[in-house]
Amino acid sequence: RRAGRGMSSWLRSEGHLDAGPIYVRENGRLHVVSAAAGGAPAARPFRLFPRGFSVELCMNGEDGGARSQRTDHFIFTYTKEGNLRYSAKSLFSLVLGYISDNVDRVDSLIGFPEQIAEKLFSAAEARQKFTEPVAGLRALQKFTEAYGNLVLCSLCLRNRYLVISEKLEEIKSFRELTCLDLSCCKLGDEHELLEHLTKEALSSVKRLLLKDNSLSDAGLRRMTAPVRVLKKGLENLLILDLSCNPKITDVGIGYLLSFKKLNCLDISGAGLKDVNAVVKRLQMHIGLVHSKVPLKEFDHSNCRTEGWAEQTVLQWEQAIMEAMKPQEHLKSRTAALHFYGKTHRTEEVVKCKLVETETKASGHLQFYKKENQNCPLPLKREVADSHELKNNKKRALAEQERERTSKQKHLCLTVEDWDLLNTY
Repeated sequence: RRAGRGMSSWLRSEGHLDAGPIYVRENGRLHVVSAAAGGAPAARPFRLFPRGFSVELCMNGEDGGARSQRTDHFIFTYTKEGNLRYSAKSLFSLVLGYISDNVDRVDSLIGFPEQIAEKLFSAAEARQKFTEPVAGLRALQKFTEAYGNLVLCSLCLRNRYLVISEKLEEIKSFRELTCLDLSCCKLGDEHELLEHLTKEALSSVKRLLLKDNSLSDAGLRRMTAPVRVLKKGLENLLILDLSCNPKITDVGIGYLLSFKKLNCLDISGAGLKDVNAVVKRLQMHIGLVHSKVPLKEFDHSNCRTEGWAEQTVLQWEQAIMEAMKPQEHLKSRTAALHFYGKTHRTEEVVKCKLVETETKASGHLQFYKKENQNCPLPLKREVADSHELKNNKKRALAEQERERTSKQKHLCLTVEDWDLLNTY
């Protein structure tokens, strides 16, 4: 009250000694609680600040975006009676959100618990952290370096060549993939992603689908060079789809003989000159038998994206499709075309259906490896048949040895192969 007294006396009369009226502050206003001496009329309420004045608290120079996220610290719910109720979030969720916003600045996540890392990845994904141009790539690399196939074990990019062109570095950051579907992407022999397939990070790939990618013998030669010479790269490959690549000839099939673990192969629609010779060659060297019926291993519906980053790949595709939508300023041009009776030409994306029909017309060239069947042999055999069988085996082994030595002389030691290997 003394402070109010002093203020009022200073405001009203600087020279008088009387105490004057007494003011009390309430809700930002001063109200008179006692009249001045001499029965003076009560003064009107005095405002500390003019109408419309506001004060904003700034912490550590944060921008408006950071301040707006402060409201995220509360959870708003409604009770049964319809009343609004709010409660503060847990410290764990607050820390998780803060780290997910700055995960690209983390040094490393190696050794971090997988259960917490999955929640951290989901929080960063919900904030669309991995869609950012530069910080998104750094953030994704932190997870792929530490958790490998948990981030993504299977990746399906069938007919998504736009995603490959826009997010090539992000796709190359995935490690320890077991299934990769690049069908109908028209990559060609010189694409950077095909060169990345031979790296150590993708040596775990067991199923590779390269249908309709404009591949030729040169592309297969580059892709198999580390396996043929250094025994590295795609040495664990089990299923390979090279259908609808008409530039692959009998020479390119020879490079595939280095995949000793291959169980299924599809070369339908390839530009083979002597199909019977290729069938015999595949059966003799890697034990693949021509299948009369289509194999279920090459059903592309079985391959899908699986892992923590499944929704991340969808976010990439949605962002690219949104960017491809026609802009608002192009509507006037479309309206002018309709006015003059002209139709707007739209370029449709070429699907694989036409290529699939050509493949069916040319016949299926799918191969599989027979399992070792423990069937009892007949007890009675003719001696001549047994000798003939042994001679055939000896001739086959001798032929195989000659081809192997010639291959080492002509394929493994060529200058072009060593030039390719020097690039890896």
